[in-house]
Amino acid sequence: MSSNTNHRLSRLMRISWEIQNRKHKTRSQALTAAWAIFLNEQIAIEYLTQKLNHHKPLPRKVAGQFSLFTH
Repeated sequence: MSSNTNHRLSRLMRISWEIQNRKHKTRSQALTAAWAIFLNEQIAIEYLTQKLNHHKPLPRKVAGQFSLFTH
């Protein structure tokens, strides 16, 4: 596996581990939730920025700077 693939998998496992411990989910449920977050990164970022900014509009320049997983 390439270094980039290993990096992505380790982030996926870290997220699933946190979900499993914080939400008291099974390993399978936590991996499923983490994979959904991982695959829908752009939607998750937009939702979180809207929630944290109390639904105030963000400048386009700022919105493009957010990234959960660097490629």
